[in-house]
Amino acid sequence: MALKESEAIVLRTYPLREADLLVTLFTRAEGKIHGVARAAKKSKRRFGGALEPLTYVRAYYEDREQRELARLDSCEILESPLASKVTYPRVIALGHVAELLDELLPDREPNDAVFRLALAVLAAMRGSEVWLPITYFELWMTRLMGYLPDLSECMVCGRPFNGSRAFFHALSDGLICLQDKRLASSEISADSRGLADLMFRLPVEKLGTISWSKTQAADLRKFLLQTLQRHIEKNLVTAGMLEKIA
Repeated sequence: MALKESEAIVLRTYPLREADLLVTLFTRAEGKIHGVARAAKKSKRRFGGALEPLTYVRAYYEDREQRELARLDSCEILESPLASKVTYPRVIALGHVAELLDELLPDREPNDAVFRLALAVLAAMRGSEVWLPITYFELWMTRLMGYLPDLSECMVCGRPFNGSRAFFHALSDGLICLQDKRLASSEISADSRGLADLMFRLPVEKLGTISWSKTQAADLRKFLLQTLQRHIEKNLVTAGMLEKIA
C-alpha cells in the first residue's frame, strides 16, 4: 500500500512497548488521526526530534481499512517549537494549544481553518509573548467550534451593549446585561470585548506589536475557558497551569 503524505502538527505522544510511540497528529489532509511510530525512540533517521509536541511536520503514514491506528512511517520537520528559546510560560502555552486541539477536534475530520489558525498562533509564540496568542487562539477556537454567541448583545433580552456593562455565568452561554445578570456572574470589560472584536478583524501577526501582561483580557480568557470546558464537559489541565504562572 502506498504511503499517504500530509502536513501535520504533533499533538501528543505516548510510550508503547520498548521503542514504539503512540502518536496523535492533527493532519491537514485528514484531520486528527492516531498512529503507531515503530521504533521511534531508536530511529533518528525516520523521526529525529520530529515527534515533539507542537512540531509542524510532513508526515508519511500507512492507513489501512478496518484498522483504528495508522502506521507512521516517518516525519520531516518543517518547523520546531524547540528552535526558539524554551521558557516555562511558553512550554505551558504550547501545551495549552495542543490540549485544546486534541480535546476539541473530532477524529478524521479535516478542518483547514483550524489548521491555519494553529500554525499562525504557533508562529506568534516563537518569542516570549504568550498571553496575546493564547487569547487569540481560545477566541477563534470557540468561534470555529460553533460555541461563541454574539458578544454585542444580551443573550436574554437581546439589548445591544453599546459600551455598557456585560456579564457571563459559568453555567450558561453568551453575555448578559446588568438587568438580566444572575447571581455569581462575572463581568467582562468593554475593553476586553473591544479586543475580541479587534482579533476577529486582524490576523494574529498584525497584533504582534502589542505586549500583553497576564492581566490583559484575563476576563475574556475566563469567559472563553468556561465556555470551552462546559462544552467538552471537563476541565483543561493546562488551564490550571496557566493560572499559576506569575
